[in-house]
Amino acid sequence: MGPHALLVELDDLAHAQAFHAEVLRRRAAGNLPGVRDIVPAARTVLLDGLDDPQALAADLRTWHIPPLASDGGRLIEIPVRYDGPDLAEVARLWGMPAERVPETLADLELRVAFCGFAPGFGYLSGLPAELHLPRRATPRTAVPAGSVALAGEYAGVYPRSSPGGWQLVGSTDAVLWDPGRKPAALLAPGTRVRFTAADEFTAAHEESRT
Repeated sequence: MGPHALLVELDDLAHAQAFHAEVLRRRAAGNLPGVRDIVPAARTVLLDGLDDPQALAADLRTWHIPPLASDGGRLIEIPVRYDGPDLAEVARLWGMPAERVPETLADLELRVAFCGFAPGFGYLSGLPAELHLPRRATPRTAVPAGSVALAGEYAGVYPRSSPGGWQLVGSTDAVLWDPGRKPAALLAPGTRVRFTAADEFTAAHEESRT
């Protein structure tokens, strides 16, 4: 942080997401001139590029922050092959057959709460409490790129091969990070995400072409 930045601390993830959405809305409306970067995290939102951070800090006390709209933001479908090595363990922890894991995730609309860990990695919120999972007791030294994973209250997709301790349930060919693409990251904070079984995704698109 520098002299032109302001770090806003929120009560929890839900408040951080709602505040982040309100900041984006006000900037789009031209009410936050000079704000260059907006960086959400689990319980904070960083605003940078401010001429007078203290003035904005004082003004924030007057803001009304509405709850996050469930249908706001761009929706991206990510086709998933449910071939992850932890699929059976995840199903056991969820108390269901492995065959029901795809439909359980497909029924959820997740949202990118914030990004980090690696370029293109989005922490996807929206898992109900009964689906929260522990990390693996022993992290893997190398998780393949495209692995669809779960840990704690989050889901995510590894944009590149890296060490990791999340539970791996599947894989996808979606490109999460491409430096030659604009924007480079497929997932940005606020984006809504739905995991779709790869076969169903392919069939739907083949049908749409006919």
